[in-house]
Amino acid sequence: MTNRPQPVRVRLGVLLLIAVALLLPGVLSAAPAFLVDAQWLSDHIDAMNLIVLEVRYHPHRYFTVGHIPGAVQVQRFKDLGDNDGRPIMRFPSREAFQRTLRGWGVNDDSTLVLYDDSRTALAARLYYLLDLYGFDMSRVKILNGGTTEWSAFNDLEKAPAKPRPAGTVTLKDANPDRFVEWTAVYDDVVSRRDPNVVLLDARPAEMYTGKVIRHSIMGGHIPGALNVSSLDGTDGQSEQWKDDASLAALYQAVPKEKRLYVYCHDGFRMGLAYLQLKHLGYRDVRLYNGGWSHWGNELTLPTVEGAEPYDEAYAL
Repeated sequence: MTNRPQPVRVRLGVLLLIAVALLLPGVLSAAPAFLVDAQWLSDHIDAMNLIVLEVRYHPHRYFTVGHIPGAVQVQRFKDLGDNDGRPIMRFPSREAFQRTLRGWGVNDDSTLVLYDDSRTALAARLYYLLDLYGFDMSRVKILNGGTTEWSAFNDLEKAPAKPRPAGTVTLKDANPDRFVEWTAVYDDVVSRRDPNVVLLDARPAEMYTGKVIRHSIMGGHIPGALNVSSLDGTDGQSEQWKDDASLAALYQAVPKEKRLYVYCHDGFRMGLAYLQLKHLGYRDVRLYNGGWSHWGNELTLPTVEGAEPYDEAYAL
């Protein structure tokens, strides 16, 4: 006599498979592939092609507080901006950034581990520039938690890292789908209000509203900008990224199908927003070259104060 499966068991099995299918994507995307922990770095730190790059908020702490053994010092303004630009935190040219990378010993086949002491916002700027200029991003990692994560179980050293032989990395031209200039922001958002473009301000709320004015003459935000502070996607104590559910909730008001223009005051928080948004599946994310350091210092460009994207003049 043929044994027939029990209907209840079949239904339970189907439900179990459905539950696993629903949960699995969340499990797989629980952490970005580019984030690593201190154990991973400790296991790989002696690899021949691996280069550790430190971007501190106060660069002198590379020497006074210490750095991960062998880490190269990155000076966040001089190395990650346009030294002759106005403002200086416009993106460096391909030639200048390539020269900087070669000075750090970077080759096309180098594996780079970036870290900072600022909840990955500074490392994110360096990550973004590598992406902008076509470096192989599968070879770039970020230490989640930065100096806090490493120092919990490992020592820092104060002696400068031994200089590396000059690198031979070759960068590509800037990807036009990764950045936007002020003219496009003014045209697409302020003037034409293109429904397919969303402008995102990644600064803290008090800067967005104009309550706090920093790094600019003008206060407030660009007309039409939404406000999501990218640092809210990280934990202030551990300096690590929050989970995917928290990140998705943070950006829930930002539609995925739109083109996003993102800015902050000096280029770091928008870099963090870029990483967060790309991880969440936003496909078209472009950073404003110069950001609020440019817009907020141009007296003729319009600004809005308060918690809403538009004030009375621009709400019409």
